[in-house]
Amino acid sequence: MTKNEEFERLKKMAEETGFTHAAFLDVSTIQLMPEVRQMCASNSCHMYDKSWNCPPACGSLEECEKKIRRYQWGILVQTVGELEDSLDGEGMMEAESAHKKHFVELEKLLRPVYPEMLAIGAGACTKCVSCTYPDEPCRFPGQSFASMEAYGMLVTQVCQDNQLPYYYGPCTIAYTSCFLIA
Repeated sequence: MTKNEEFERLKKMAEETGFTHAAFLDVSTIQLMPEVRQMCASNSCHMYDKSWNCPPACGSLEECEKKIRRYQWGILVQTVGELEDSLDGEGMMEAESAHKKHFVELEKLLRPVYPEMLAIGAGACTKCVSCTYPDEPCRFPGQSFASMEAYGMLVTQVCQDNQLPYYYGPCTIAYTSCFLIA
């Protein structure tokens, strides 16, 4: 199977899982930025230094770079939600929840076929109600995930560099994740 045929198969799986958009991801376009990691350190999401899959526990930018560069391509997946208005927090949370559900479903389908794949999500890992960090090892090291931002990726830039829109107009929100395959 060619890389293009393989991607088309993955794209169909992504859409069947519930993602609204999927695009080919050229891993060479990914840039890890200290500025993004600094945004994590500002702790606006309240997860910095509280999870094995968030900074600093997820690894330095150099360590993340080393993991990413083992791959050549992957798939970007998005869930775009409609909001009542720009302050529709409930709509944002519903879209995020749907995205995470799709992400877990697709990861379960892909893992047996690509056991070495790197799944990178949107937002903090939610596999467990409370993370064991820093007192105990991760309960599910093969099933937990870091976010694109935790890795230092500026999501809008990754999307732009791989011809996937990020902005879909007023009263929408897009959640983006990726699976690095080969």
